[in-house]
Amino acid sequence: MSAVRSAPCLRLASAALRPTTTTTPGSLRRTALLHTSASLSGKPRRSRFKNVHLDAMGLSSPDKVQEFTEKMFPKYTERELKALSERYTPEQMAAIEAGEAAIDPKDLTVQARVRTDPYRLPYLDDFSKIMPIVDKKVRTAPLPDPNARFMTESEQSADLMKWADELIPEEHRGLLAGGAQSPDEALKPQLDALAASGKSRSEIEFEKQKLVRAWRKDQGDRLRPLESALTKAMHDEFPKLINERSGMNDGNRPAHSPVAPGLGKDFPTGGLSDLRDPADEALDPEGVWRQTQKVTGQPLKDLMQIKNKSIVIRTVSNQTRLGKIRSFAIMNVAGTKDGRLGVGVAKSVDQSTASQKAKFLALQNLKPIKRYEDRTIYGNVSAKVGATVVEIKARPPGFGIRASHRLFEIFRLAGLHDVSARMPRGRNPMNSVKACIEALQKQKDPGQIALGRGKKMVDVRNVYFGGNVQ
Repeated sequence: MSAVRSAPCLRLASAALRPTTTTTPGSLRRTALLHTSASLSGKPRRSRFKNVHLDAMGLSSPDKVQEFTEKMFPKYTERELKALSERYTPEQMAAIEAGEAAIDPKDLTVQARVRTDPYRLPYLDDFSKIMPIVDKKVRTAPLPDPNARFMTESEQSADLMKWADELIPEEHRGLLAGGAQSPDEALKPQLDALAASGKSRSEIEFEKQKLVRAWRKDQGDRLRPLESALTKAMHDEFPKLINERSGMNDGNRPAHSPVAPGLGKDFPTGGLSDLRDPADEALDPEGVWRQTQKVTGQPLKDLMQIKNKSIVIRTVSNQTRLGKIRSFAIMNVAGTKDGRLGVGVAKSVDQSTASQKAKFLALQNLKPIKRYEDRTIYGNVSAKVGATVVEIKARPPGFGIRASHRLFEIFRLAGLHDVSARMPRGRNPMNSVKACIEALQKQKDPGQIALGRGKKMVDVRNVYFGGNVQ
């Protein structure tokens, strides 16, 4: 709006702002504003929400209020109070009882209605349940001892012996009585009687060995229940020794610490194992193939047998104040010659480094290629990348591969023997390889086409190849 206005315009504006009164009987004084639309104050305004009657809410009588209160806000039972007293101190129990007495359940019923519909918001907190998002972790044990330190070697040995002694069941401790005796001490009466028998030395030695073998067999039979019990206890308790037993001199007392939480129940007990085959160390002592082997999940020997070839090598020189810096961009294609093909592109100032990176990327990007009779493609396909168009056609058996040298290597690595390809437009090296890979991956699956037409596979095959295919 312009700041400079004519006099008639100002007079009209001042007249519109001047209050006017009406003298109709029984009506209030109304002020005419700038707009001339009818006022809505005299019309009845309809509520946006439907009215809810008191009877529909179920709180029309004191009996219903009392029934609703007892149902939604019940008092603590004796069993619940006993369970609470075991967890909380007397002072905390007094605070809980004071809080319960301070709030009247009838007030909650009448003034703070609790929604029971399935779309209610979780605005009521149930302090008897732990919410991991809001509540802190429950302290089931006191805080760690601030004066604790790591145990020395002698203390660790003593703690290990104490742990092993705790594994022995009480019902088998009697079997250890006399277990520390040597055969000479346990068989001393028999050996003395054998020495006084007057037999020769060889006979005495033979009889002594016989007695020792019999004694050891009896000891083994006697201690066999203890051995089986210790084996089972070691299987159950050894993971706890590794994962849960304290390495501090605090007597292994339980402690709650948010800094060092437990490892959980599903922690692997068998330890971590190296998935690398020991035979691969001789093939790859420097670990160059380790990342590629990890991504593909194939044995190293099989990865090394996959054929690959650098089909595009492009150089770029960047002029700097230090001179021309030459860099290489290499495209590598890898194939198993049985329907799997991958392409990788890498750049580096060193040609060997770029070639190695492109080789590993091609191996990691291996993807399946559809083949008809393991020799050609399904029908004719084409793809366009940039200004380069690649058209690939299926050919009869014995036709061979008729394409440019780059596409020839791609078909040979993919395991295609009877195809032809042409590039009617641009022939950029990088784009031609990308368009060829894209065209091979765009082949239509005859099984899916037959399923869409409601036919069988044998009825659809002659769509691509002239004549009936038996």
